Amino acid sequence: MDASSAHQDSLPLSSDALLAELDAWGLPYRLYTHAPLRTVEDSKAAEHLFVQPGEKALRIKNLYLRDKKKKNHLVTLEQSHEIDLKALGAALGAGNLSFGSEERLFEHLGIRPGAVSPLAMVNGVKSGVSFHLDPAAREAEVIYMHPLVNDRTVAMARDDLFAFLERIGCAVNWLA
Repeated sequence: MDASSAHQDSLPLSSDALLAELDAWGLPYRLYTHAPLRTVEDSKAAEHLFVQPGEKALRIKNLYLRDKKKKNHLVTLEQSHEIDLKALGAALGAGNLSFGSEERLFEHLGIRPGAVSPLAMVNGVKSGVSFHLDPAAREAEVIYMHPLVNDRTVAMARDDLFAFLERIGCAVNWLA
């Protein structure tokens, strides 16, 4: 099954339900609908559809990782950062890291490959996933991310994303 909104009713929390929660909590966002974006390259090719000129935006990539102690991590980085899993594992104090399987991704974050985003921590906090964020987020005005599906993108003000994370009880671990 793909990660588009056509299949959102098979998720533990649908994209529509997440957006309704954001609305109920008074957390504003801009919503964009587009063809499914599966990779950073796909996202870069579609940026012109939603990035506003002049805004200090953070466009991200997200890694769902597992360490040798079977602890799960969601790492959110600026999309052009190069990744060295060995160095990242050392920085997290997690040792060797590997990508989590599609099954574990669904079990722990309630999403499918291609839809990974900080908003999936709404499910991740319930299963003990650690959230790690690029310090570039502190400087951004707006952060672009998928709302649990990969054919939608939301633009949220940084402070509204942080309010969301606080609301769901998600601690932010800042990367060095």
